[in-house]
Amino acid sequence: MAAEQAQAAPEAKPQVEKQTNCLACKKPIRKIKRYYRDGKFYCSKKCWKTYLEKVKEEAKEKKK
Repeated sequence: MAAEQAQAAPEAKPQVEKQTNCLACKKPIRKIKRYYRDGKFYCSKKCWKTYLEKVKEEAKEKKK
């Protein structure tokens, strides 16, 4: 009986983890103060620009 219920139950979709920290400075993001760009959350515009610069530098190093 338990085996039948396990087979009949639809498989749950994997949950997407909610982003809780800023990508640039790793601080926790508050709901009131958050900056959303390109599908990601940052704590401020400054952190967003810092993250973009870091990504550009990594791309240059990868090309070398």
